[in-house]
Amino acid sequence: MSQKLVVGISGNITRPSKTRAFVDHIASEIAHDIGALALTFDIEDLGPSFGAARRPGDLEPSARSLVDRLEEAAVLVVGSPTYKGSYTGLFKHFFDLLDPAALKGRPVVLAATGGGDRHSLIIEHQLRPLFGFFEALTVPTGIYASERDFTDGRISSDALRARTAQAVAEAARLVAGAQAASSLTPAPVSAQRPVRVGLAA
Repeated sequence: MSQKLVVGISGNITRPSKTRAFVDHIASEIAHDIGALALTFDIEDLGPSFGAARRPGDLEPSARSLVDRLEEAAVLVVGSPTYKGSYTGLFKHFFDLLDPAALKGRPVVLAATGGGDRHSLIIEHQLRPLFGFFEALTVPTGIYASERDFTDGRISSDALRARTAQAVAEAARLVAGAQAASSLTPAPVSAQRPVRVGLAA
């Protein structure tokens, strides 16, 4: 059996970015807790074919491979910088390429970054409805980080670390629950002799 995978995707369109570092941190923490590998990518990694793609088949092989890894993941960590109160257009374009059933039942941690607290509702008003459409299992704790939560591109806020730990624990519980459910096999149905119904002699 292949090792579990935690995939993070950042909607940032610049490098380096706090959003990608933040998503990668969360994905790595989850991977550590559930014994998985972590892979994080951003829009830039999808290459030149991404912008004009209308379906996954329009992507070049390297970008298509990233879509395949995302669809195989045990857990997703999705994050975007906040522009005008919402995620980036290219972040949305990526998820527009996916089949509506591709993420059904998948545990997802929602994250976002922004310049200040005024953008913090992006988690509940923008990201959670998007993944509700996909029928994904978004963890209850969304994680929003503002500029003051970072120092030199690294997390420096104890409150943010605590909220991240809470979301990581929720994702790990979902994975454990899914594993427990998959390990339950239905009891074999014993063969029964057919019952003949008729008139008594």
